[in-house]
Amino acid sequence: MGLSNGAELLRAAYAEQPFLLAPMAGVTDAAYRIMCRRRGARMAFSEMVSVAGLAYASDKTWRLVIPEDEEPQICVQLFGSKPDQFASAVDAVQDRVGGKLTQIDINMACPARKVITKGEGSALMESPELAEAIVRETVAHAAVPVTVKMRASFRDGGVRAPELARRLEAAGVAAVAVHGRTAKQLYTGHADWSVIDEVARAVEVPVVGSGDVFCAEDAVRMLSTTAASAVFIARGTYGNPWVFDDALALWRDGTPVERRASSVRLDALREHLGLVHRYLPFMARARTFATWYLKGMPHAAFWRGRVVRCTSYEEFMALVDAIEADVESCSRALERGESLPEAPQGA
Repeated sequence: MGLSNGAELLRAAYAEQPFLLAPMAGVTDAAYRIMCRRRGARMAFSEMVSVAGLAYASDKTWRLVIPEDEEPQICVQLFGSKPDQFASAVDAVQDRVGGKLTQIDINMACPARKVITKGEGSALMESPELAEAIVRETVAHAAVPVTVKMRASFRDGGVRAPELARRLEAAGVAAVAVHGRTAKQLYTGHADWSVIDEVARAVEVPVVGSGDVFCAEDAVRMLSTTAASAVFIARGTYGNPWVFDDALALWRDGTPVERRASSVRLDALREHLGLVHRYLPFMARARTFATWYLKGMPHAAFWRGRVVRCTSYEEFMALVDAIEADVESCSRALERGESLPEAPQGA
């Protein structure tokens, strides 16, 4: 069976940049995507979007889908359990997003209880006939490649990813992404990369590996040790939007990964806060990602406690200035051979 045009397009895109920003609910909003795009993520996904939510045309839901002007493209990830709702959602997304839409991804991987209790997300792995019907209906309506993200299986002894991948390939998917854990594992234990390799050898369409990719070195190791064509980076992007450029340079030329100075990471945090202030209607999400940039800095635990109290853009920016002053003070003390000073009082 020859590859479809969609599969060929994706394989070519993966060959240019095989390290992809994974779709993450509650994380990959426009600000997060732009931070990563500016540092090498050429292909980016929306957060997980409910096909039922699109059916009711919620403004909040559409905010997850529509890319900002700076974004050259968007892959929209959909979840649900009703083939007819997928068809309607695809029609609506194509109408609203237009030429920037480059891919529709169907989520068959999410292990969240509120999702699987409705028969959605990873629960679809236990209903291969329904999964196939959803793919066929989506492909019939989509003018862009349709892909699926799944788990190794829903549970031990259940339908396995290689079996489902072959079935969905026959239904028309252009690529398959596989997280090397069962849904029942959630994010505990270790991802089994051998399952990714097994799927890649079972189908002709390109396969994207996922799971336990925490840095550029992990991403390159997955690409080197499995037959996957690309790698999803999820938690490895936390506080490290440079991971895409780093992984590509390491993969192509063996360029060692650069350790960013605290000043560089704090400047990136300021940039990220500015994007949230510009594009999102709320700053609360910054409380989560701001702490990721502080890893390894002096008094990081103290500053994380301050971050979660911030409510406005101005408060966040003032706090970053205070953190930078503390980092510089600690560096001067260490250069003088002194011990690390205590965290600022009353900060």
